[in-house]
Amino acid sequence: MDYQETLEYLYSRLPMFTRVGAVAYKKDLHNTIALCEEVGNPQNKFKSIHIGGTNGKGSTSHMLSSILQQAGYKTGLYTSPHLIDFRERIRINGEMISKEFVVDFTEQTKALVEEISPSFFEVTVAMAFSYFAINTVDVAIIEVGLGGRLDSTNIITPELSIITNISLDHTNILGNTIEEIALEKAGIIKANVPIIVGEYTLETAKVFNKKANSVESDITYADQSLNISKATFDTEKLTISVSNKTEVIYSDLDLDLSGSYQLKNVLSVLEAVRILRESGYVIDDSHVYSGLKHVKELTGLQGRWSILSQNPLIICDTGHNEAGIREVVKNLKRLHYEKLHIVLGMVKDKDIRSVLDQLPKDAAYYFCSPNLERALPAEELMTIATSQNLSGKSYSSVFNALENAKANASSTDVIFVGGSTFVVAEVL
Repeated sequence: MDYQETLEYLYSRLPMFTRVGAVAYKKDLHNTIALCEEVGNPQNKFKSIHIGGTNGKGSTSHMLSSILQQAGYKTGLYTSPHLIDFRERIRINGEMISKEFVVDFTEQTKALVEEISPSFFEVTVAMAFSYFAINTVDVAIIEVGLGGRLDSTNIITPELSIITNISLDHTNILGNTIEEIALEKAGIIKANVPIIVGEYTLETAKVFNKKANSVESDITYADQSLNISKATFDTEKLTISVSNKTEVIYSDLDLDLSGSYQLKNVLSVLEAVRILRESGYVIDDSHVYSGLKHVKELTGLQGRWSILSQNPLIICDTGHNEAGIREVVKNLKRLHYEKLHIVLGMVKDKDIRSVLDQLPKDAAYYFCSPNLERALPAEELMTIATSQNLSGKSYSSVFNALENAKANASSTDVIFVGGSTFVVAEVL
């Protein structure tokens, strides 16, 4: 098979969570272990940092990767899902995995894939680990796909683990309470491996502390060790100063990820830098400053409070659950505009009403449906939204919804595109 045929094989042969939802989720590590054994257990051949959480794990992974790259480390980065190109999932120093490797790995494992029927995610995890091992990365940042305890990435023994935050998402798989979800996320805490938790809450701390103590892992809460002492926003960047309990340790850090939710994520990143320094990594302050200033350029990150055009200002963001949309709305409130237009699409297995409840009632809505099986039909989304006092029309595609929003918007208006990662992917 050539590259395109290989991708079509992977997409058609393997169940994809992004496409079909929970039926693609495999609740054990058996397939991942078997695939990695087939290619020589690559997960044991490189150092790693494991990053989980409900929201923010992608941004945190990219920020930390950018800093390590600037510090001179050959840095692998595994994230999901991809927005435009499958190869976005697997990068070294910002460069996507080669098409040749995707083809060769798939050919090498095809017989086993046919035998054990793994998910798409299980295969891509094994592919990433193999790519990082063969290319002898100094360290790889590994983002959890879903949950933690039973996630395919959880066969690694990292040098550091990070859990960004916990909120209700994927409740049909991970549990219906914050505590149940925290327990699943806590599954990435390994014996004698330090763990950073981004946000301290009474509900989750008892879960994380119990797990960390049981495996003798040092646990740190980033928002208890560090705080943002100053923050200045504009549409293209975020400038912050960060203090510990006694002094300012970073003054006027510029982040090219300008969403206000990065105020939470960056504390976990900076706490990770401290711990990595203590374990022997050479990371200067200059690497932190330059890494955070050039995350998009160095890692290829897209879709996090991304400015698509001006006059009218068009912004997209991949926030897609109640907590994520709440942060999006905070960012929208900072903007100045005549009228707000929201192009919105969602997938079926989210808590639709809780998400819609966060959104402003005075915006004009353009309801649409991303092009995948999990998508909630635009008409159905409009009906639910109308019952919650959000007014707008439904459109046959994401493209048509955006084009109508552009046609109706004046140069002083704002158009926001989101509700689902897949809506953002189509716009990009």
